[in-house]
Parts: sequence; structure tokens; C-alpha cells
Amino acid sequence: MFKKNRHGIQIKTPEQLEKMRAAGLVVGRTLQLLKESVQPGMTPLDLDAIAEKAIRDEGAIPSFKGYQGFPATICASVNDEVVHGIPGDRRKLREGDIISIDCGAILDGWHGDSAVTVGVGEVAPELTELMRVTEEAMWQGIAALRVGAHLSDVGHAVEKYVRSQGRYGIPQEYGGHGIGTEMHMDPWVANHGKPGRGPKLEAGMCFAVEPMVNLGTARTRVLADDWTVVTIDGKPSAHFEHSVAVTDNGPWVLTALDGGRERFGDLSAEGAGER
Repeated sequence: MFKKNRHGIQIKTPEQLEKMRAAGLVVGRTLQLLKESVQPGMTPLDLDAIAEKAIRDEGAIPSFKGYQGFPATICASVNDEVVHGIPGDRRKLREGDIISIDCGAILDGWHGDSAVTVGVGEVAPELTELMRVTEEAMWQGIAALRVGAHLSDVGHAVEKYVRSQGRYGIPQEYGGHGIGTEMHMDPWVANHGKPGRGPKLEAGMCFAVEPMVNLGTARTRVLADDWTVVTIDGKPSAHFEHSVAVTDNGPWVLTALDGGRERFGDLSAEGAGER
């Protein structure tokens, strides 16, 4: 039922990609709602409640809740929290904060996974630039997802762009992953490295591309909750992610509401774009 190549990477049929697109749209719409909801005075737990309702109202299931014991629907990582922040109600968001919101949903057995970083009100220029660099690095990595390219081309594109923009830290122990009938599947997708290495990309492969970029050092540590990753130097971090299908016509961004049309044009083969 589920075809894999010789490296064990799942190859989806066009029909299966349509199902992944449906799951991706649930995530994309939920993140759009969350971006519009963020404001000073809210707590990450408030956002978590909005996300869970939105996902369940669409007939989907939150991917994260209960995953290896994770207690919430979203990961909410504020300021120096890089990834995997657990939403709570002890800290209210303040003007000038940035918050990474990572969200996943399961629909008909298929997964979507995406993340954005949002400024709370007006933020400092260096944080706006950090978010811009991280988001653009994600798009550079996505652009490398083309038939015949190598998996390491993705991380190379991410790293090359970030390094061209200044002195930023790229945590090397965290990265993207395969996605499909499970949220996290082989292979791991690094955010750094040399090009031309690893498996060749084939149509039907799907990956989550998710750079994390720190304003300071790349070094991180995990808090006592065994989930929340923070920067060693206490400086802010940004995180962006999309789930993407490799097609013969280029990358189809499954969790982008327009399928990546604005960035890459219309992909006719798998019907990219809003439906």
C-alpha cells in the first residue's frame, strides 16, 4: 500500500498526495488563525486552545497532543526558546516578544506539519530581520526539493543563505524530516551541510523543511521539562516550517494555503494551489 524507495523513503501516489494536501490545509488554516490571534496579554495556552478547536472542527486530530507524552496541540516557543516549547498560562505574551508556533494535524491517516514565528505587536528591527532570514532560508531549502537533486542540497541551501545574511547560529542537532503516514519519518533533513550527498529525490517524496536560526550562538540546551529547547546565551531564535511534496513540476508546498504558487508558480501535475 505504501511504496518506499531503496533508502526506505515513502513514495506517495498522486491520490495520497491529495490526502496529504488536505491535512496540510488544515494546518495552514489553523496557523493563519493563530497568526491573526497573537496579541499582547495572551498566553501560549490560549493559543493552544484556539488551535485544538480549529483542528478538531475540521474533523482532524492534533498530531502533537500525546506524541511521546507531549501535552499540547502546538509547540509554542517564546523568545530564546528554539523549539518544543510547552504552552502554559504562567507567562503572558508581551509587546516585543516573538513566538514560534509549530502545529501538526492528522486527517484520514495523513499528516501535515508547519511552523511560523510571529512578532507580538511591534518588535525590534533585529528580530524582524531574524524572522525574515529564517523564513527565507526555509524557502531556499524548499526550492532545492526537485527531482534528481540530492537530499543534502536542502540543508546546503538553508545554510548558504543564512551565512550570507550575517552572524547567525544554526542549531545543528535539530532539523526537518520525512512526513506522510507518520509525522516524523526517515530521513532526517539537516539545515546545514555540503550539496550532492544523500538519496536522490524522486516525485512523491514528502519532507518537512524547518530551519531554526538563532540571533546568537548555535548552542542550545533542553530545559528540565525534557521538551523545551533554549539558546545557551539567552538570545532569541526563530523557526519556520512547511511540509512539501516533490513533484515532476517542482515543490508543492502542502501546508501553504496557495500551495507555493506565489513562490514557485502553478504546479499543474498535482493540482497545487487552493482548492
